[in-house]
Amino acid sequence: MTRTRFLEPQSIPLPVKRTPLLLTNDDGVGAPGLMGLARALHRRGHPLAVLAPLTEQSASGMKLTLRSDMKFQEHNDLADEARSDESVPLRFFSLDGSPCDCVIVALDGALQAWAPDIPPSLCISGINHGPNLSVDVLHSGTVSAAREAALYGMPSIAVSLATYSHEDFSQALEATIRIVDAISPHLPKSPPNLGRPEGSRLAPGDGSSAEAIRSSFLLGNLFLNLNVPEIWNGRFRTVDLGARWYHNATDMHDKENMGVAFEVGAATIEDEDIPNTDCNAVRAGCAALTPLASWPRNHPSGISDSLLEAATQPRGNGLPAWL
Repeated sequence: MTRTRFLEPQSIPLPVKRTPLLLTNDDGVGAPGLMGLARALHRRGHPLAVLAPLTEQSASGMKLTLRSDMKFQEHNDLADEARSDESVPLRFFSLDGSPCDCVIVALDGALQAWAPDIPPSLCISGINHGPNLSVDVLHSGTVSAAREAALYGMPSIAVSLATYSHEDFSQALEATIRIVDAISPHLPKSPPNLGRPEGSRLAPGDGSSAEAIRSSFLLGNLFLNLNVPEIWNGRFRTVDLGARWYHNATDMHDKENMGVAFEVGAATIEDEDIPNTDCNAVRAGCAALTPLASWPRNHPSGISDSLLEAATQPRGNGLPAWL
């Protein structure tokens, strides 16, 4: 039975710092995960600018739409549905393009023109319906949107409900709120590297201290990927990517008047049982939080192996030690 819930857990205290946020996704502008997230975050007092694809763009990766007629529109009905306080800014927009298109349009002029009173200091992509574990991060539109924001110098996180068995987003909302609450105190009013005005000259250092890791996150050279399991036990694990393999992922059809056609879709999925990885953590009922490098290692802005390893070290509550 399909269940869709948007309730925010009342046990979480209201945040001390109310952070302007950019929300996007790959499931589409009216998707339950995005709507639930917008409603919960706005109820907690965060100003929100939402710019999401007009239609579902799952598994679109870092696709860009190379045409000039992408339709941009505002959705007052969705804003009204998510709004809980008239005094807290909230705007809902869609773009007839990919998740990465949405982020680029948002950060490269649209928000400044259409929602100048909501200058975001953090981008959240999600909540996606379905896992984004292991190799999924290379194909996911959700993760790619967060990466695109990071490439523009915006601190960012991607969030997924790592199951298709239900649409109860309440636990994923709780986990996301706790991550936002942990990040918000470290965010300056304006992202220091937005638009990357220094190019690669503002390169990450070789250090692996908590300050160096936070700096890499704030500069957009590191971002976070959160996966919340089907039934969450309330614990977090900060982990590496696991090993996930898709077997028999294609079906061949020989249709009359069409010839041979292939479909890429359902597959037998094998997750290797590797400790301290996202697949392993989700299988154990924990919310898996994985720091990801925004750039390839050999890019001038690529972070070092030692910094990424240090970024994955947890503290007692399972969250990254640098938060």
